[in-house]
Amino acid sequence: MDSGKETMRTDEKRRSLLKWAAAIGCVSALPGAGLLAGGTQAAASSAKPGEKVVWTSCNVNCGSRCVLRAHVSDGIITRIDTDDLGDDQYGDHQVRACLRGRSMRQRVYAKERLKYPMRRVGRRGEGKFERISWDEALDEIAARLKKTIAKWGNEAVYLNYGTGNLGAVMSKSWPTGSTPVARLMNCLGGYLNQYGTYSDAMIDMALPYTFGDGWVEGNAFSDIAYSKLVVFFGNNPGATRMSGGGVLHDILTARKKGDTKIIVVDPRYTDTAAAMADEWIPIRPGTDAALVCGLAHVMITEGLEDKDFIRKYTVGFDEDSMPEGVPAGNSYKSYILGLGEDKTPKTPEWAASITGIPARRIVHLAREIAGAKPCYIAQGWSVQRQANGEQNCRAVCMLPILTGNVGVRGGNTGAREDGYWLPFTRFPVLKNPVSTSISCFLWTDAIERGPEMTAKRDGVRGRDKLQVPIKFIWNYAGNCLVNQHADSGKTAGILADDTKCETIVVIDNFMTPSAKFADILLPAVTNLEEDDFAQHGFVSEMGYVIFAQKVIEPLFESRSVYDMCADIAKRFGVERQFTEGRTRREWMQYLLDQSRIKLPELPEKLDDAFAMGIFKKRITDLPGIPYKDFRDDPVKNPVKTPSGKLEIFSKRLWEIGREWDLPQGDRISGLPEYNATWEGVADPLRAKYPLQLIGHHYKQRTHSTYGNVDWLKKVAPQELWINPIDAEARGISHGDEVKVSNDRGVVFTTAKVTPRIMPGVLSLPEGAWFTPDSGGNDHGGCVNVLTSLRPSPLAKGNAQHTNLVEVKKA
Repeated sequence: MDSGKETMRTDEKRRSLLKWAAAIGCVSALPGAGLLAGGTQAAASSAKPGEKVVWTSCNVNCGSRCVLRAHVSDGIITRIDTDDLGDDQYGDHQVRACLRGRSMRQRVYAKERLKYPMRRVGRRGEGKFERISWDEALDEIAARLKKTIAKWGNEAVYLNYGTGNLGAVMSKSWPTGSTPVARLMNCLGGYLNQYGTYSDAMIDMALPYTFGDGWVEGNAFSDIAYSKLVVFFGNNPGATRMSGGGVLHDILTARKKGDTKIIVVDPRYTDTAAAMADEWIPIRPGTDAALVCGLAHVMITEGLEDKDFIRKYTVGFDEDSMPEGVPAGNSYKSYILGLGEDKTPKTPEWAASITGIPARRIVHLAREIAGAKPCYIAQGWSVQRQANGEQNCRAVCMLPILTGNVGVRGGNTGAREDGYWLPFTRFPVLKNPVSTSISCFLWTDAIERGPEMTAKRDGVRGRDKLQVPIKFIWNYAGNCLVNQHADSGKTAGILADDTKCETIVVIDNFMTPSAKFADILLPAVTNLEEDDFAQHGFVSEMGYVIFAQKVIEPLFESRSVYDMCADIAKRFGVERQFTEGRTRREWMQYLLDQSRIKLPELPEKLDDAFAMGIFKKRITDLPGIPYKDFRDDPVKNPVKTPSGKLEIFSKRLWEIGREWDLPQGDRISGLPEYNATWEGVADPLRAKYPLQLIGHHYKQRTHSTYGNVDWLKKVAPQELWINPIDAEARGISHGDEVKVSNDRGVVFTTAKVTPRIMPGVLSLPEGAWFTPDSGGNDHGGCVNVLTSLRPSPLAKGNAQHTNLVEVKKA
């Protein structure tokens, strides 16, 4: 078929789809716009002679899922565009990709691309492999897996954390329990589960003790239009969720509608602060709870708290509302006023000495928050990635509780923002027969000392203690084996010993730092080399799904993870159970059919969906308000806590703190109090390592994804943020090579001397690829060379912003 006729036929198909969509009332009268946004019209109009344009997606773990339009000539991707349909009215706006997504062609054709199955021939971690056939690779995996299960049992098999293809449906890589690999293992007797995430382990664990079991929701960002004041604690959507139809768009749109002041509390002057904040308040890492205590002292002593809300909806604020069996002096008010055990009033001056924020600013901020009705308080997840992270996140939520801003339009719970999701059906993975689970951060512990790990010391769930160590690891679409896990040098040493974990199978697109530790290395297709669906991220008032069509044929010998797992299932005699007689494409049609039960507006056939490109749906009303029903009637609609109310003092946590075996310096308390931590502002180790080091999400990549794209490295090079005061004291100038070190390791990188980071604090963007020399010193700028494997007290989560270091000119 010549290109002219092909264009004509695709236009005819597009017109028929538009007529069908209009018939069910889903297309706007405006040209090119609509609830159902189709791809073929735009694709055809922008295609050059002999070229086709295919709708696909960027699926990485950034909080957005963005449209990509791939231009293809002679089977080769020549250019990447993004969404260009619609009139861009909010709620039906274009889902535009950022520079990362637009550089996708560089990823597909990267020099690090894995081309064929390989088997390790050198020491584990050396990166030495030999090429083998697919049959050899899958035969060896099946043999190793059978041996592990026979000797150690299914609890010795672990699916490691991997978010490289999070946005996909069929080839989803996270949650690990939602992947094709999980379905395979569930057909084989199960695997050791994990709980928590590297993103939000502490907030996920801690906030339900205040708000009740389940995920604690936040108001949508579009609610800011109704707020008088917005305060962000460590929340930086300008970098973490900056593209597509995501929350940055929500904030900017809401700001235009309303008249609100935005304050950002953060050690860095972030992109969010620079783009939309009226004020930046720098704070020392790990001290957010101390700031909240100082604010609470002002509110309580000046009578600014919402007494009616506290009396009606909470327990534990004062001595009269404490749970039975708790000794006197443990209420929140007693703690804040210094009437409790520590006898220390949490005055603004006390808080200033810890946080680095002047006492007068703390007083003024307390009055601002208490006087703004409504006030939107939200925290990002960096606040809780500290050694006292559970307390930090619970403390921030005290501000909307104290001021009565929970359950109202324009207010919030203090948690991170929520959004609108379409009910699109996920790939079914069956039930895991194994009930035991560990924190996702403690898998290295489970390799080294698995049978020593207990419920009350290490947070093991489903058993009192682990029975066996981890002996077999599946690592699919993840760089957490060394790069995104903590203490990369120590982790690499644990993995290098193949007498501990005996088998590591890596399924990936590239020779990442983690892939070098594989025993068997399998080349997966990129998402541009297979059909899939991509679900959106966090959006306030619009849901969408991208119908991501295969752009090119798989390169080299790469294969879909579903097909890999199906072939391994065949070797175990469970192929029928795994596939249910469906091919991968037939599974996709099945998922579309199931999704149409709840979303009948969706197209019936896959080919029609791929021609459409993207389906958008705007909610008809304003976003829901979390805990509004509870606020309207707390008796009929209690929260899922033991008291049915918001528990400022949690007796459950108080009891855990008394029962668990905690290391020196760790504390679990019933109140959201400030706890000084190891490697914090008051640690004596500061005499040797005087600077606090954090990591931050970076425009150049999403975690480590896109970390090998030279284009993006030139746009946003890896640099250590250092304040001019700290730089001058060390003779460091902007652009100098510097050596950052502590007892865990050494990183060489480039200095970015900037007043956008407060004195005494350094920040190194996370995700840069670990590149050690022969002595183990990193030259790639990997922050996790310097982070600790010590977990937080309650969630056993990754406290990767709690670090002390020194920096010198190299």
